[in-house]
Order: sequence, then structure tokens, then C-alpha cells
Amino acid sequence: MKKILKIILGIVIAIIVVFGGYLIYLFASYDRLPDNLTLKPDHQHSEVLETNKTYRAMSHNIGYGAYPPSYSFFMDGGKYSRAYDKKTVEKNMRGIVNTTKDVAPILAFYQEVDQSGDRSQHVDEVAWLKEHLPAYNSLYGQNYDSSYLFYPFTDPIGQAKSGLVTLSHAEITSSKRYSLPIETNFNKFFDLDRAFTVSRIPVKGDHELIAINTHLSAFTKDRSVQAAQLKKIFDVMESEYQKGNYVMVAGDYNHDVLGNSPEVFNTSKKRETWTHPFPKEQLPAGFHLPNGNLAEEKIPSARALNEPYKKGHTYTTLIDGFLLSDNIQVQDLHVKDMAFQYSDHNPVYLDFRLK
Repeated sequence: MKKILKIILGIVIAIIVVFGGYLIYLFASYDRLPDNLTLKPDHQHSEVLETNKTYRAMSHNIGYGAYPPSYSFFMDGGKYSRAYDKKTVEKNMRGIVNTTKDVAPILAFYQEVDQSGDRSQHVDEVAWLKEHLPAYNSLYGQNYDSSYLFYPFTDPIGQAKSGLVTLSHAEITSSKRYSLPIETNFNKFFDLDRAFTVSRIPVKGDHELIAINTHLSAFTKDRSVQAAQLKKIFDVMESEYQKGNYVMVAGDYNHDVLGNSPEVFNTSKKRETWTHPFPKEQLPAGFHLPNGNLAEEKIPSARALNEPYKKGHTYTTLIDGFLLSDNIQVQDLHVKDMAFQYSDHNPVYLDFRLK
């Protein structure tokens, strides 16, 4: 009996030592990139934007190429933590590239683009977009470089280096990455780091188009964190607008941009951490969140990942879009219905003119 107890005690001690060592590793390896970090765009083309000419922009959270319609994600109550295999990621990336070519934007904003990751089978998606869309200048801004996350225990999501990619036919003269406020407690290991990139694109004349790409926190339960993230972006928007620049913010806001998506898509009215209404009333003067006919068209931009996608059954909403200064005129706005074929998000595209 004593021998059995010693064995059990030894196992318990071993588990405590391993778990404690892992916690030490998590905290010791955790590091955030500095705020206000200068980025270097990759220049291939030098087109200059003009006023009173129609252009198209597209925003697409590509879900690091891991989410075909059959996929469900463990943090949403689903099954998987990693992409099925490398072949699936590459298939999804081909579909994302072909979708971009079909939409044909002059500006393309992507979120959740893995440079390296266990979850995305180590496909370099940043390089993939640059290689397969060579007609664009490109910018990559890292969101996070996470430690190895050993959850779920049966199939850990692992390590990921991921961020934001902005593509532009027009020249990007300079860019910066700004860190966003995040939770500072243990939850920072679950929702990971957040940032936004600011790209300066010359407009014929004296001003610039300020192209901002962002992806706000999804799983934080502290709504003050999301409010602080928006405020930091709003401050940059307002500052650039006061200089006379054109300002466009594209991304995944993890907020209901319609405000009444449950009624539009006939889904549960229970608000998740990533589906609270976007606080339009807090936008700086001179800015708006265009919705066009999105409510009438009823095409969602995001789906829940608690189960494989089933049209008319799976929870859907609209959390992606654009914030615009009032010197940018909206011509048209749509969600492209891809039936979530290559990602858990459908792309949103905007036709616009610079006044």
C-alpha cells in the first residue's frame, strides 16, 4: 500500500513540476513588440491615387487558411485546434487569392495571416499572398508571436506568428505598427496580442490616403479592453483627418457593424464577446461606418465555429467592414457571398471615390 501511495505521490509531484515549469516558460517567453514601430513596405509599383476616380477596397479575415465549411474550432465550442493538414491550408489560400483576383481591389486588407504556425501547418501565408498577387505592393504588420500554447491538451494549438497584410496597387510611402491595449492577466495568452497598421498612400495633390488595417480582440470578456482599442484607433483617425488626409480603416472589429445583426440574420439575440454592437456614436466627428444595403442583402461576413457551417442553421453575423472619413464617398458596398468556402469570414468590398 505504501508503495502504491509513493507512486501516486510521485506522479502528482511530476505533474505539478511539469505544469509549473510550463507556466514559467509562458511568462518568461511572453513579449510584446514595441508600440509605434516603423514598418518597411515592399514596393513593386508606383501608381498614384487621384480624386474623383472610383476605386475598390476589400477587407478579408482569412482565418489563417484553416477553416473550410466543415471545420469547427475548440475556442468556440467546436472540435479542432489546427488546420486538417497542409493541403487544406494551401487549397484555402488558393481560393483566397482567386477571390481577390475576382473582386479586383486596388487596396486589399487581410487579417489573421500566419507567417508561421502549428495551427496553419507552417504555410507562410504572408509570402503566399505576395507571391501569388505580384501586381500589388505589400505590407506586413505582426500581431503576435505566441509561445507554444499547450491547449487543448489532446491536440495543442501550438505556436503561431501572425498578423495583418495590406496590399496596394498604389505606392505605400511609409507605414507604422501600433500596439493595441490588451488584458494584462492570464487571458493575454488566450486572446493574444493585437495591433493595427497605418499605411500612407499619396494622393495626387497635397494629401494622403491613410489606410489602417486592424483586427480587434474577440474572446476578451473585459469590454473596457475593446473600448480602449477602439479609442486608440479613433485618436489616430482623428489626428490624420485634421491634417486634411483621407482616412480608411478596414478590418475585423469583432463588433456587430449593423447593430441589429440578430434580427437581420434571424439568430440568437444573446451577445457573444465578439458580437456587441459597434459604438458608432463614439466615432470622431467627420467619420462614419457605412452599411449601404448590407441589411437588405443579408449576406453575413462571419460565422460561429461551434459546428460545421450549415446555411440557415449556423450562427452568422456581420463584424467586418470599413470606417471612413467624410471626404471619402461611398459608391457601393457588399459582402461577397463565398459561403465560407475558404475561411470563417466572407470578404467585404467597397467602391469609393476620394473627394
